[in-house]
Amino acid sequence: MLRIGCPWCGVRDETEFRYRGDASRIRPSADAGPAAFAAYVYERDNALGWHAEWWLHVGGCRQLLKVVRHTLTHEIRSVSAAGDP
Repeated sequence: MLRIGCPWCGVRDETEFRYRGDASRIRPSADAGPAAFAAYVYERDNALGWHAEWWLHVGGCRQLLKVVRHTLTHEIRSVSAAGDP
């Protein structure tokens, strides 16, 4: 089980959070066309290593967090608020 350090609530079990997606993906512009949107929605890399993800703290402060996690070891490198750089 993951232990995620929420900046507002402290360290919590992953059961309090919901995965919300890949934080490194960039949404195509409105004029990009259907193929670009299909690729954005359906195509994913199965990356090994450090990966930025969005997690929502549903069992606590309800804040959206950016979590940098290693996909093999599940080690968490950093947790920050969604609006932080």
